[in-house]
Amino acid sequence: MSALATRKATQPAKSSDPAKLQLAIFPTAIGWFGLLGNSKGLSRMVFAHPSAKAAKQALGELAAGADEDDWSPQLRKKLENYAAGRKVSFDDVKIMRQRPLTEFQERVVSIVRSIPRGETLTYGEVAQLAGSAGAARAVGSVMSSNPVPVIVPCHRVVGACGSLGGFSAAGGIRTKQWMLDVESGNGTQI
Repeated sequence: MSALATRKATQPAKSSDPAKLQLAIFPTAIGWFGLLGNSKGLSRMVFAHPSAKAAKQALGELAAGADEDDWSPQLRKKLENYAAGRKVSFDDVKIMRQRPLTEFQERVVSIVRSIPRGETLTYGEVAQLAGSAGAARAVGSVMSSNPVPVIVPCHRVVGACGSLGGFSAAGGIRTKQWMLDVESGNGTQI
């Protein structure tokens, strides 16, 4: 048996199901990223973790059943560049939802995706733009359950007085502040 045939025989078989989630884990300048998705889009991501194991654990149960694969080298490269402080657009990244969003949630996500790099909106401003003035807490709820931070830049949504509010990514508020500083041109490495 040739070396190639031996290697193929010992490698786990790739899933033939195109809808099955695939896992990509990679290091960056701000820590380890973990992505779950496939050719249909990105389903979930985590970032700024201290190790590959921590990133995989943060992705939860879905990562346990996923094939490990660099399923989107273009997205990986964009995220590596982002983590290095470079300007990157994620407008073309498709998001694959595990459950459908309400109309309000869709409007909020669309508005947040349109916030330019280096700028912020308050939760109240997003609510008003979404046609639901007074629904700042509902915007906060949408942001806190955001499965694809950076792509849907929830870090660009802040409290009414400029307070950072919460942030569920590894490093919490420190990571959010770093992201805002880098995007506004005032940041350095984390």
